[in-house]
Amino acid sequence: MDSLLSGSDYNQLRAFVAVGEHLSFSRAAEVLGVSPSALSQLVRGFEERVGVRLLHRTTRSVALTEAGATLFQRVRPAVSELGAAIGQVRRTRERPSGTVRVHAFRSAARSYLDPILPGFAARYPDVVLDITLDDEVVDVVAGGFDAALRIGEVIERDLVAVRLGPDLRQIAVAAPDYLARHGKPEHPRDLVNHRCIRWRWTGHTTPYAWEFFEKGSWFSVTVDGPLIVSDKEMALRACLQGIGIGFPVEDTVADHIAAGRLVPLLQDWSAPFPGMFLCYPQQRQMAPALRAFIDAVRGT
Repeated sequence: MDSLLSGSDYNQLRAFVAVGEHLSFSRAAEVLGVSPSALSQLVRGFEERVGVRLLHRTTRSVALTEAGATLFQRVRPAVSELGAAIGQVRRTRERPSGTVRVHAFRSAARSYLDPILPGFAARYPDVVLDITLDDEVVDVVAGGFDAALRIGEVIERDLVAVRLGPDLRQIAVAAPDYLARHGKPEHPRDLVNHRCIRWRWTGHTTPYAWEFFEKGSWFSVTVDGPLIVSDKEMALRACLQGIGIGFPVEDTVADHIAAGRLVPLLQDWSAPFPGMFLCYPQQRQMAPALRAFIDAVRGT
C-alpha cells in the first residue's frame, strides 16, 4: 500500500472509500465536494493502480466486488484516522498553540513585550511565551530561541530582522550635584578624568567602552569610575544620586532631563545608531504560535 500511495496525495483512496461508504457516486461526490465525473476518474485510476476491479457499476446502482469489499474494510479505518489527523493539524493552524521561546534585551521587553502580554494571553490561551530577559548577545539558533528583540548592531546576518522603532542615541548625563563638584567635560576624551558609572555586558569581563562620533567615524573612550554594574536601571539610579556620569540611551532619561534631575553632556559627539529589531531564523513553514507572536510585536 505504501508503494501505491507514494505518488499521490491519497485522493484516489479517499474517493474509493467514499463511494464504498455511500454506494453512490453522486452522494460521495457531494460529500467530497467534487463532480461525479471527477470522482469516477479518481476511482477508475485507483482500480488501474491496484490492478483489480473494486466496484460493480450499472446505470442504477454501485456495489463493491469481493476484492473491493475486502479492501474497503481494511482501509476505511486508516483513511478515517488520517482524515482526523489532518483535521487536527488544520485546527492547530487556525488556533495557535505551543511554546514560543524569546530572548529580549530588558529595554526592548519594556517597550515591545510588556504592552502586548495581556492581549496576547487572552487571544492565544494555548500559547506559552517563554521569555528570557538578558542584555547578553546570544546565538538565537544555538540557544534554542524562536525569536529575539535586540538593537540592530548585534543581529546575526542570517536572521530575518524587522525594525520595531526609530534609531537610538546614547548620551552622557550627570546629576547637577555631581557637576557642581566635578565640573563638565568639554570633549569625550575628558571623561578619563571623571568618575563614570560603567556598564558591563552580561558574559563579558570588561566594562563597555563608551562610543562617540566625530568627523565621520566612531571612536571609543575607556572610562573609569567607582561603580561597575550589569544592570542599566541600577546605573541610572546611581547617576541620579550623583555618584558619577552615566551613559544611557537618551529616550530612557528624557523625563529626568526635562525635570532637571539630569543634565545632558557632550551631545555634539553623540550620534544615532540602529534601534530595536525583532529577529528570527528564516523558515519556510513558520509555526502558527510564532507567527502570532511576531504579528503581535510588530503591531506595538
